[in-house]
Amino acid sequence: MEPLLLSIHVLAGIVFVGGSAIATSLFPRYVPITGPDQAQERSRAVAAALHRITRGYSVAGLIVPAAGIVLASVQGRMGEIWIILAMVLTAAAGLLLAVQIYPRQRDALATPGERDRLRSLAMLAGIYNVLWTVVVVLMIVRPGAAEGA
Repeated sequence: MEPLLLSIHVLAGIVFVGGSAIATSLFPRYVPITGPDQAQERSRAVAAALHRITRGYSVAGLIVPAAGIVLASVQGRMGEIWIILAMVLTAAAGLLLAVQIYPRQRDALATPGERDRLRSLAMLAGIYNVLWTVVVVLMIVRPGAAEGA
């Protein structure tokens, strides 16, 4: 049971979290903007596809924390600090995506804006990616993990 849960957890993380991380990062590059830089390689169709990927992969990515929680429970690790911290950071990443990134992407598609608005969206995508990077490091290093477990 544990190998199956771990496989689901890791593979879903790679595919869904990785996909949403890439989509959120690329979106500001392709969404149309107003002003003199319109001639750059910007495509509303590509931006719309990245927006759909952000939504779809993020929803599918709920498998990652669900499988992780079940796995940690089966292993008796729910009280370990690295698990708790990973859950807090995962919740923060999900909240950032749901409350800030996704709505800003939707707004940027609805009304092309200035470069500054896209810079803040790119910054939020960077924070989202850093949160996931820290979670991955916690999964590898496991600070405070019970020995032999």
